[in-house]
Amino acid sequence: MLYKRWYCDSFLRAIRTILTPRVEGDCKSIEDADNVMKHILSRLFEFLYISVYRETTFNEIFNNADPDVFLEMHNGVIDQRITLVQGGSTRQESVYHGLVKVKNSYVMIHDGARPFLNQDLLDSIKNTLTTEDACLLMVPCKDTIKKVIDGYVETTYDRSTLMAAQTPQAFKTDLILSCTKKAMEENYTGTDDASLVEKYSDVKVKAVEGSYANIKITTIEDLKG
Repeated sequence: MLYKRWYCDSFLRAIRTILTPRVEGDCKSIEDADNVMKHILSRLFEFLYISVYRETTFNEIFNNADPDVFLEMHNGVIDQRITLVQGGSTRQESVYHGLVKVKNSYVMIHDGARPFLNQDLLDSIKNTLTTEDACLLMVPCKDTIKKVIDGYVETTYDRSTLMAAQTPQAFKTDLILSCTKKAMEENYTGTDDASLVEKYSDVKVKAVEGSYANIKITTIEDLKG
């Protein structure tokens, strides 16, 4: 157990060293940066508490997420605005489980791997929902995108028309719930939530200007920027 505690503390110190410059660069004040860091580290600690201290595997956490575990971690005290749901075997299934519990007319779906979302982006999404039923954050592609088949380039796309999708993606709740349900029934997996609205409805999805700082942490290189 001492070994595990040392590993946990060392990991947290390393993550803080890597993230601090990026967080402070994206925040308006040192106080804001410190609050963001506390939030990120608290979530990391919760993950490590389950995976290291409870000797639970990664798959057990995310494929068999038990709400009782999180209740135990918070000593049974959860904000009444938060509803805990069972995770699914895929991201899409997990989103569906959450959608069926939503009571509001509109819903935002956000990747937990994008911790640098700021209030301005949230306000942009919220304002767009006053006139649109579906929208998502997007940024122009910086790189040239090519279609490759069997190792050979088939075509090059016009970069001026390409944008990279981010989250949050926001929708009228009944719209995204209906589209996600249809996808589940047909065993179809969309590349993102907006793609389900594109496929299963006639509603146009509005592109909202995002931020290059709203990165998705997927590889170790994403933490080095």
